[in-house]
Amino acid sequence: MTGIVVLALAVVVAVGFGLYRRTTDGAFRGAEDSVVEVRSEASLEAAAPATTWTQVAAALPDAVLGERATLVQFSSAFCAPCRTTRVLLADVSAREDGVVHLEVDAEQHLDLVRALDVRRTPTTLILDPNGAEVTRAAGAPRRDQVLAALSSLDNLKETA
Repeated sequence: MTGIVVLALAVVVAVGFGLYRRTTDGAFRGAEDSVVEVRSEASLEAAAPATTWTQVAAALPDAVLGERATLVQFSSAFCAPCRTTRVLLADVSAREDGVVHLEVDAEQHLDLVRALDVRRTPTTLILDPNGAEVTRAAGAPRRDQVLAALSSLDNLKETA
């Protein structure tokens, strides 16, 4: 009898966790810190606040900041949702004016992953035209979530 109770409890906990992950996976949330303090190896004594873009640009020197927004995706080689996210974000950036998509290999850029507190792949950061992080999503976002986040960014620019 005790085994059945333990099994039932395990099933309830697993279903609850699954429902939680289903609702939160890929949902964009506000950036906790749009300005992060970073110290370069060359000059530890004079570190200055830097935008998220400063750190991304240091890791990816050929990267270009979008005029409207930049979608920065952190991926890993064996991550199936990362491939889906790559296709989605590339399509959104191709259809939306001024939006650029950058993909960062998390395994190749561990310092950047740590500095930006990326905890899982895929993680998508949305940067404003100045390079500040506006929002992020852990997990694979849906198209409507990405478009809503871009729309929110546009609304923020209009009210400023």
